[in-house]
Amino acid sequence: MRNSVSGTIALPLLAVAIVVMPLQLRAQTTNKPPAPKPPAVERKEPSVKKARSIPFYGNLKTVDKTAKTFSVDKRILQITSETKILRAEKPATLESAVLGEYVTGSYNKTDDGKLLARSLYLGGRTKTTPPETKKEK
Repeated sequence: MRNSVSGTIALPLLAVAIVVMPLQLRAQTTNKPPAPKPPAVERKEPSVKKARSIPFYGNLKTVDKTAKTFSVDKRILQITSETKILRAEKPATLESAVLGEYVTGSYNKTDDGKLLARSLYLGGRTKTTPPETKKEK
């Protein structure tokens, strides 16, 4: 008799356990959505991106002092207030430029296609060479 009572009780308990078990498993799921990342430190970038300078060299073809432009080969470059103009490593002005003179420098290209001169070396940029050392015998 004991077997029949325990069998009668065990069978419904087993059925309830089978039904309830998947519900408990779903409730214990550890699959959580990823936590939102904290916002990265926002860099304050200037409205104009600082572009890499593009070097140029060649002979000076034209100089327009009123429009503050000059041309080297096929490029027409514009002088700004930030353009460094040098002759023999000393400050100079656009007025001292001579047509046909060899010049070097660098410029930045704007979004609208203008070429803004960053530096202009009249007569070319001189390279400093290290002094020669005498070999001892």
